[in-house]
Amino acid sequence: MTGITHRMYLDSFDDAYATTFAAKVMEVDGVNVVLDQTRFYPTGGGQPCDIGHLEGPTGTLHVSDVRGRDAVMHTLPEDHNLEVGQEISGTIDWDRRYAHMRMHTAQHLLSGLAYDLFDGARTVGNQIGAHKSRLDLRPATLTEEELNLIRQAFDAAVAEDVPLSMSVANRQTLIDEVGAERSNVDMIPATVQDMRIIRIGDRIDVCPCAGTHVRSLGEIGPLGEVHVKSKGKGTKRFAYTLDGNSL
Repeated sequence: MTGITHRMYLDSFDDAYATTFAAKVMEVDGVNVVLDQTRFYPTGGGQPCDIGHLEGPTGTLHVSDVRGRDAVMHTLPEDHNLEVGQEISGTIDWDRRYAHMRMHTAQHLLSGLAYDLFDGARTVGNQIGAHKSRLDLRPATLTEEELNLIRQAFDAAVAEDVPLSMSVANRQTLIDEVGAERSNVDMIPATVQDMRIIRIGDRIDVCPCAGTHVRSLGEIGPLGEVHVKSKGKGTKRFAYTLDGNSL
């Protein structure tokens, strides 16, 4: 695949809430179809892809998987019969998208709080889900007292409905402001210089991210059930739900 797909959900916070779009087929490779633009989020950064459907000259086609960074491939049924140049309309599954937006924003909040509350505990891995998610923190102990502390801070920020903002920043500018470790910039290849930055409040969390997020923390709701287990070498896996749901 050689084309470059415009990922519309990256343009603004409002675009993350949009569910429909029009596009043109750029490439076809078996069941995988590349469009000139899309609102479907492709799997990446610990966040699963969107699913939904396309409407075109060959009917309604279920989108079961979405992958790729430059050329975003939409996986369709084998008999989709779409051809290059055809125009389609797309619709994403909103319930799944919004669940991921809330969970991903919650992960940013937890990561920022953990770094500040627990002596620079860094997020070294994460996996977002619609019903439960997790992040790996290092170095961390996550005692019962610390879990109560981060829950209180999380729920307080949500109750305050702290807003998020989005910008594009140069790598060095971000390092100068919050440091390479605080922003996890040192985990991004040095060849990447300009990055999309998601910021919670002033500096609760400041992190490069290409995922989808809510406009403000009030949309997340309270932290639900949490569970901690050791992953070795000072790393703790913190699993969580929202809205009081159980794991």
